[in-house]
Amino acid sequence: MHKSIELSKKLGGKIEVCSKQKLTKDNLAVLYTPGVAEVSKAVAKNKKLSFEYTIRKNTVAVVSDGSAVLGLGNLGAIGALPVMEGKALLFKELGGVDAFPIVLDTQDTEEIIKIVKAIAPTFGGINLEDISAPRCFEIEERLKKELDIPVFHDDQHGTAIVVLAGLINALKVVGKNIKKVRIVISGAGAAGTAIMKLLIKYGAKNILMVDSQGIIFKERAGGLNDAKMEIAHLTNSENIQGTVQDALVGADVFIGVSAPNILKHTDISKMNEKSIVFAMSNPTPEIMPEEAKKGGAYIVATGRSDYPNQINNVLAFPGIFRGALDARVKNILDMHKIKAAKALANLVKKPNRGKIMLSALDKKAVKAVAGVFK
Repeated sequence: MHKSIELSKKLGGKIEVCSKQKLTKDNLAVLYTPGVAEVSKAVAKNKKLSFEYTIRKNTVAVVSDGSAVLGLGNLGAIGALPVMEGKALLFKELGGVDAFPIVLDTQDTEEIIKIVKAIAPTFGGINLEDISAPRCFEIEERLKKELDIPVFHDDQHGTAIVVLAGLINALKVVGKNIKKVRIVISGAGAAGTAIMKLLIKYGAKNILMVDSQGIIFKERAGGLNDAKMEIAHLTNSENIQGTVQDALVGADVFIGVSAPNILKHTDISKMNEKSIVFAMSNPTPEIMPEEAKKGGAYIVATGRSDYPNQINNVLAFPGIFRGALDARVKNILDMHKIKAAKALANLVKKPNRGKIMLSALDKKAVKAVAGVFK
């Protein structure tokens, strides 16, 4: 029996709900009826008071439809539940945020939007998780417009923040300028698209995006959906065509959020000197670190904890919501994401080949990231 299965069976889940005050005969009338009626009347009259008088002050809904669970694919609602529990655990342990795992037994875009809007009065924020692209883009954008609490799709923006943080330090180490390097991103789903957009906001000028059909370019045979058409207009100004191997010729940075074992050391050897490889497919990266270094990669990062330079969303999302809840912001903006990435990068005082990021569980990250909302 795997350790995760064994522990889950023993615990019956990873989280629980606890009262903040011990219930006694004396305080029952205050915590519940009849005293609670006064609180209900107050928040009904002034909804803003719900962020002071109720759990909305410190709660986030971790919502998934199970359509893109980790690297496992469409497992559905129940299959997603253990992951959402784990996410809630990380929110609490690292950021002090009370998070509730909510899995939805539907993958219909309109129904998901309707359900999340309906449950929103319970929460101070919505963290979307493991929802497949391109549906996740519309779901997040609609909810951001229609709700008055922050909505954050961590697969997109948490990933983008930590990648930018790692890249800021990696570029420092190799002495290259983000405005001048060629960046190849493998994977054009939620994470890859968000990474691309944030890197452009930060100053990147030369990005090639690659999906399972090869480099994305305008007029590609077979056509492009709306999300990939947008990618084509934002990247690949030279209209380069071919495979991921073709894209790597003369590239400075490879960022993988796609599939395991798609590259060999001979592919990395075609990159420029002092190349940077972020191979983040989990649990098996696009290329193993040993193989990447064999091809001449100067800095290698993965999503794994058993290698140096782990690029992990856990460095971002607890602090993002800690700060957003405390500042009671309605929207988490690109400005906040870039500031968060810079804050994370700055916590590594002297970055080097083997250390461009903090340890994934370093609690300094939460304070630094939360501080960008002040």
